[in-house]
Amino acid sequence: MKRFKIVVEKHPDIYVAYPLGIKGVVVGQGETYEAALADVKSAIKFHIKTFGPDQIEIDPPILEAFIEETGIAV
Repeated sequence: MKRFKIVVEKHPDIYVAYPLGIKGVVVGQGETYEAALADVKSAIKFHIKTFGPDQIEIDPPILEAFIEETGIAV
């Protein structure tokens, strides 16, 4: 089983999920966190089936992902 790091964003009316490091665009969405996660898992499976397992190789591998908020004067 291949493991992926998934980012799930909460927007005002929907959750959006996407994996880090996959070549190409793979996105899932849903009305709940769980629904968005299930949708992106399905999208990853479809991506692998359509484009092959070579398209999911992450080089270099992502060990950790961080989210930081910062302010910038404009």
